[in-house]
Amino acid sequence: MSTAAPAVWYTERTGQVTPLETVDRYLDELAEAKDRVPGLSIRHRIELARACLDGMMRVAEEWARAACQAKGIPYGTSLGSEEVAGGPLATSRYLRLVMQSLADIERQGVPQLPGEIADSTDGRLRVQVVPTRGLFDSIAFSGFKAHVWQEPGVTRANLAENQAAYYRGGCRDTGIALVLGAGNVSSIPATDAFTKFFQEGKVVLLKMNPVNEYLGPIFERAFAVLIERGFLRIIYGGAEVGSHASNHALVDEVHITGSVVSHDAIVWGPAGPERDRRKAEHDPVLKKPISSELGNVSPWIIVPGPYTDKELRFQAENLASSIVNNASFNCVATKVIVTWNRWPQREQFYKHLTDVLRQVPPRKAYYPGAEDRYRRFTGDEPAGCQAGMLPWTVERDVDPVARPIFFDEESFVCVAVETGLDAADEADFLAQATSFANDRLFGTLGCTVMVHPKFRKSAANEKLFRESIAALRYGTIGINYWSALSYAMISPPWGGHPGGTIENPESGIGWVHNTYMFDRPMKTVLEGPLTLFPKPLWFPTTKNANAVTWKVVELCHEPSVLKLPGLLLQALKG
Repeated sequence: MSTAAPAVWYTERTGQVTPLETVDRYLDELAEAKDRVPGLSIRHRIELARACLDGMMRVAEEWARAACQAKGIPYGTSLGSEEVAGGPLATSRYLRLVMQSLADIERQGVPQLPGEIADSTDGRLRVQVVPTRGLFDSIAFSGFKAHVWQEPGVTRANLAENQAAYYRGGCRDTGIALVLGAGNVSSIPATDAFTKFFQEGKVVLLKMNPVNEYLGPIFERAFAVLIERGFLRIIYGGAEVGSHASNHALVDEVHITGSVVSHDAIVWGPAGPERDRRKAEHDPVLKKPISSELGNVSPWIIVPGPYTDKELRFQAENLASSIVNNASFNCVATKVIVTWNRWPQREQFYKHLTDVLRQVPPRKAYYPGAEDRYRRFTGDEPAGCQAGMLPWTVERDVDPVARPIFFDEESFVCVAVETGLDAADEADFLAQATSFANDRLFGTLGCTVMVHPKFRKSAANEKLFRESIAALRYGTIGINYWSALSYAMISPPWGGHPGGTIENPESGIGWVHNTYMFDRPMKTVLEGPLTLFPKPLWFPTTKNANAVTWKVVELCHEPSVLKLPGLLLQALKG
């Protein structure tokens, strides 16, 4: 996730290692099974997804407990709800939504869309994907909307012709996809594998990351239906196993969630003159398709406006949640807060942010190399924490010229910076911030823009704002909410803005999730109200988050209006 070469994000650990001869045998089994995939009926695919959903529910508590234990989080607490939301909840939501889309394909040929279709400022088609149908999103995500902007050339008339290409093509495409699983968020390996199988018709060799390999046996039981039928195999180990699988003749394509350093090592080989030559001559070591999600230096742009103190406090906790969630080991954890250096409320907002961060206890730095990265970025020793923990750190007034590391590389640790842009007025700031995010910060995965509705009341400001959103080159843009919420909603495509290449992948190539199966998405724009009640369950001070999150998991498993009163009652307890 950087333009330079920081330390690899994981170290080889003693644990499960799949023998290479077993990897070979698994690939032979997958090669035999892949020829059976085209013959699967849509109904059979729905039944497989349903069996995975039921299997996941049987292990959901064990899954969340294991993740909490590994990350040093007390299970059953509001903090522990992160592991419920980032694991069983996201996975169950994916399976429920893909079942719905497959049922639509069975009846009508393509997934049916849940909301409005409109044109964006620059003429691109915008298709609403949140709220979804059938999961009571209009209540669970009250006030939120997410639209997927399509690439130029996709119109109302041909939209259906740009959905579900695999199914429109008669399910003939097949192959073996190697999924190199992420080590941070536990739903990523599962939903990446499901995207390949249910949406692209690939059988999957899933390699667990050494950081969260403890989840592998749980996945094997949860998704046993796919393993029994030969459509999924799970392997373990470090670089040797990953390299062997990536370069195996039977593997048709590779998908990675991780760092650009790992991507380049897989595609181009070790850093040095030979890699430079290969890039210059377009001669990759890995001569097969690769898709990826590689993170970015995530900006949070604050557009000046007439904010009340209550609104500033809410948004400060909103931003804080994007820093502390998962101990900041997220590909879209906020890394650069972009403000106007003459914003009258700048100090007031920062005080609220500092107050929230002081309320959140330091977390175990469970991702290997975190302490070294903390020292490298801050130049300091972590202070005021127990051994193995790191302090939430936000540095003020950081100059991109004087300290470029924060802007060129994703730290993947609990360090963020604030930088002030010199602009003539609020409108000029927005224009400059858009260019700054596009041209100065590394990556294209996610960006958040905080804006007051009164700023947008002016026709000129609204036009400028819409032009800014259209111009931002990010796969997901969150308006007033962290862009990672789009990941959790599952129906939007998740990935870097189109344009990445194997020489310069930026935040990755291709998309996952995308349960409405758009063939040519360009970006997702998620928008929510400036403040929200009840307090969002992902805020670090939400006291009843654990109970609410489990209620939502149950709702995804078996949607029913009868479950809504209990969910709302728990949410109101805050």
